[in-house]
Amino acid sequence: MYTKELTKYSACTDVEQTSRILVVEDEQLIQQILAVTLSEEGYEVETASDGCSALEYLNKLESNSQQMTLDLVILDLMLPYINGLDVCRLLRHQGNSIPILMLSAKGSETDRVLGLEVGADDYLTKPFSMCELVARCRSLLRRQRLDTLQTPLLKYKDLTLNLQECRVLIRGQQVDLSPKEFRLLEFFMSYYHQVWSREQLLDQVWGADYVGDTKTVDVHICSLREKLELDQKHPEYLITVRGFGYRLG
Repeated sequence: MYTKELTKYSACTDVEQTSRILVVEDEQLIQQILAVTLSEEGYEVETASDGCSALEYLNKLESNSQQMTLDLVILDLMLPYINGLDVCRLLRHQGNSIPILMLSAKGSETDRVLGLEVGADDYLTKPFSMCELVARCRSLLRRQRLDTLQTPLLKYKDLTLNLQECRVLIRGQQVDLSPKEFRLLEFFMSYYHQVWSREQLLDQVWGADYVGDTKTVDVHICSLREKLELDQKHPEYLITVRGFGYRLG
C-alpha cells in the first residue's frame, strides 16, 4: 500500500534538518513508517494516535512556546474522538498557523477542497509514496521558513504579535491596540523576562525627546492589561516588579 525505500533520502539543503514534525495517525503501522522515514531524513518526530491527544499536545506547546517549537503537522483525516478536519478547523480558529499536511483515503475533489478550505496547507491521498510525502514536507517547511522571514512574528504563550500586519492575537482572538500600546508590547516581547524601569520604557518607546510624567507608562500598562489579561489583579503577561519596573512574563 505504501512504497518505502529503506535507504536514506538525499539530505535537504534549504530546510533546517532540526525541524520538528508531529505525525497524527491512528493506524500504528502507517504511523511507525512515517516516523521512521522522517527520522531518517533528520527531522525530530512526535506522534499522536487521535485528535484529542494531538490538540492537547499542540495546546501545551502553545502555552510553553519558549521551551519547544513545532514546525509541521501531518494530520490524518479519519481519527478517533476528533477527526482531522475538526482538529484543523480548531487550530485555525485559535490562530495557530502551523503548516498542516492532511492525509486521507478520500481522494475526491470535494474532499480535497474541503480539507484545504478548513485550513490545511496541502492534501495527500492514500496510498502515497514516502518520496512524495517527504518532498511535500520539505516544500511546506521551506514555505514556512520564507513566510517567517517575510512576516516576523513575536510569540509568548498564546500571545502573538505580527510586526508586518500590526496585528495582535491573544488566545486566538484579535485585539485592537493604539500605536503606542503596540510599540510598548513589541518592546516587551522582544526582551522576554527583562525588567524595564519607567524611565527606560519612556526612552525606548516614547523617545529621548519625550517630555512628560512617567505615569504615562503606568496608564499604557493598565490599558494593555485590560485588553490582554484574564485577571488584571493577577496578570500573566505584563508583570510589575516592585521597586524596579515591568517585565513580560
